[in-house]
Amino acid sequence: MIGTRTRTDSRTDPIAATLKNLWQTLQSRNAKVPIHGGISTPAATPQSLKGALTQARYALTAASSRRAPGTEAPTSNLTAIEDLTTLDALLTGIPADVRTAFGIHALGPLADDTNPSHRMLLETLDVFLTHNGSWARTAEALHLHVNTVHYRIQRVEMLTGRDLARLDHKLDLKAALLCR
Repeated sequence: MIGTRTRTDSRTDPIAATLKNLWQTLQSRNAKVPIHGGISTPAATPQSLKGALTQARYALTAASSRRAPGTEAPTSNLTAIEDLTTLDALLTGIPADVRTAFGIHALGPLADDTNPSHRMLLETLDVFLTHNGSWARTAEALHLHVNTVHYRIQRVEMLTGRDLARLDHKLDLKAALLCR
């Protein structure tokens, strides 16, 4: 289901509100078959309908890629484009094969998580990025000496060709970790 909408009153959005209210009823009709929906931002003019349709399709892709917690089973979802407010949520709208390819290419040799040393480096990278690049908090979280964290991050930089002092490189690697 794809929904685009036009806005006549800037304070209310009756179509989105109605869809969200009806979603439970739609799901209950056949709980074994997941249904997905995507809602765009309002299209104010006929010229903006194409953009709204693109947004609704992206939100639909995000809704259909979400899985039930702890399983790989798809779950019914209704996603509005304005619900995609985090990097993780934004990435859900990207097809799985594209996410996988991005993760492999951005992480380089680290993408081979069958290698125990690469798994350790990926864990260190994830904790380092989660702690906003703080050497001390990363070391504390991993129960390591700060110098060990420095060494591991240098190895990550060497293997990926990224400089973790640069924000754009941090974002690339964070997105790659989320895409795995």
